[in-house]
Amino acid sequence: MDFETIKDIDVRGKRILLRADLNVPAQRGKVTDTTRIDRLKPTIDYLREAGAKVLILSHFGRPEGEQNPEMSLAFLVSALEECWGCDVKFATDCIGERAAAVANALGDGDVALLENLRFHKGEKENDPAFVAELAKLGDIYVNDAFSAAHRAHASTEGLAHVLPPVAGLSMARELKALDAALDNPKTPVVAVTGGSKISTKLSVLYHLVEKVDYLILGGAMANTFIYAQGGDIGASMCEKDMQDEAKKILAHAKDKRCKILLPIDATVVRELKNGAEHSHVPADKIPSDMMAIDAGPKSIEYFLDEIKDCKTLVWNGPLGVFEISPFDAGTNALAKAVAQRTKDGSLISIAGGGDTVAALENAGVACDLSYMSTAGGAFLEWLQGKPLPGVAALSHKKKAA
Repeated sequence: MDFETIKDIDVRGKRILLRADLNVPAQRGKVTDTTRIDRLKPTIDYLREAGAKVLILSHFGRPEGEQNPEMSLAFLVSALEECWGCDVKFATDCIGERAAAVANALGDGDVALLENLRFHKGEKENDPAFVAELAKLGDIYVNDAFSAAHRAHASTEGLAHVLPPVAGLSMARELKALDAALDNPKTPVVAVTGGSKISTKLSVLYHLVEKVDYLILGGAMANTFIYAQGGDIGASMCEKDMQDEAKKILAHAKDKRCKILLPIDATVVRELKNGAEHSHVPADKIPSDMMAIDAGPKSIEYFLDEIKDCKTLVWNGPLGVFEISPFDAGTNALAKAVAQRTKDGSLISIAGGGDTVAALENAGVACDLSYMSTAGGAFLEWLQGKPLPGVAALSHKKKAA
């Protein structure tokens, strides 16, 4: 992808329309996870030090084009100021006179947050008239919201065709990491994917087997593949109606010389609850009254032995019910081994997706991987090989004012 970043242009004295994703977890008007705010800080710091006038664009929730006070971005101001160590002004609209008044009052190095983009229907519709109203406020467009890049909205795609477009530092880092994962990786490459259903990840699985040398399957989706091969999966969650699709994926993987690795043993219970009595049995010989809820210890040894020479790893989805201890053991064991190899410098590791982030945080290794994506939908669409409108738009060249 041919794009420039904020370090490639002169921003001094320029008004920057910075697309961020501040759709952060919150309860009772308080931010409960500042990860996305923290990741935006390097871009904010750079633009402020370079003398830019920063106008932040973001959405929050799904107000569906209506002015909804419960979804106002006003509550974010104090959290932004605390995380970034600077004053943040607030405009009660993202277009029109109120937004323009705040924009016109900014001095070099100042930062302002504009009200929720999705209070206007034109945002999601990518309405040219709405794009034009946003563009009046700025000189340069900066996209630092990879997690919203799979949407062709006014602020993620439309603005890039009206103002000179460049990437923020977080966006650039994400794209570099993803390029190193599947597009131009160090080989051999292994992907780890889990979850409850293969039906929701068909495109991901088909794309991955074309890109990687090994594919580790975990979670309930692994049961479907084991069942498709004639295994007994007992009372385990399984999409029996997807067995033909599973066979097609196995055949496609063989054609592409991708080795699919399935659990060889499983942690099983009769009832899923805290403190449930559990045992380990062969993954294809599960008693009829028991269910698999985690990859067993022999599976982890098998996986690690098979991928010992891999140089790149991509992870999306846990191996089991990691939310309930000790049924996080399989995911934790693999995660810790991946983290150790990453720290040793023998592995590049990239992970993403909501459950994946939570699982690796639970294992205590989220900060030890090469890169952890906070994107959900955008990361999944990238795994499917789909073009991301917000990323593609950055290659659109328009001479800076």
